[in-house]
Amino acid sequence: MKIILLKDVKKQGKSGDILNVKDGYGTFLINKGDAVLATNNSMDRLDRENKEKEKQELNLIKKCEELKKRMEKLTITFKVKTGEQDRVFGSISAKQIVEELKGKGYEIDKKQIKIDGSISSLGFHTVDVELHKKVVAKLKIELKK
Repeated sequence: MKIILLKDVKKQGKSGDILNVKDGYGTFLINKGDAVLATNNSMDRLDRENKEKEKQELNLIKKCEELKKRMEKLTITFKVKTGEQDRVFGSISAKQIVEELKGKGYEIDKKQIKIDGSISSLGFHTVDVELHKKVVAKLKIELKK
């Protein structure tokens, strides 16, 4: 029996996959609502849905590219306390960067910010902001006294 998965099924496949399964298992998945029988109509519907998802993905990437261009022109400055020999007390976290970005009108989640090492010395640092799997912006951060 040939079926199209409507939901992700553990150890079988992801939503939209076309599988050949035994009749009993196929009937079980169809009755459960996890799959539909692979007919010409359902295959056409799957193609239309895949094209629509692809369009939405391309639009999302385009928006992320525009956001990336704006973010890369930006420099975020933090005033920090320093001790002897200009050593910074603590370091700048992703949460602090997100707060500064929100103040400038950007809606970024702290999980999207990728910090290599720690930002704990005066001067300029670069942080990656993963806007999409395929779009990563380089954000400049400056630490001042």
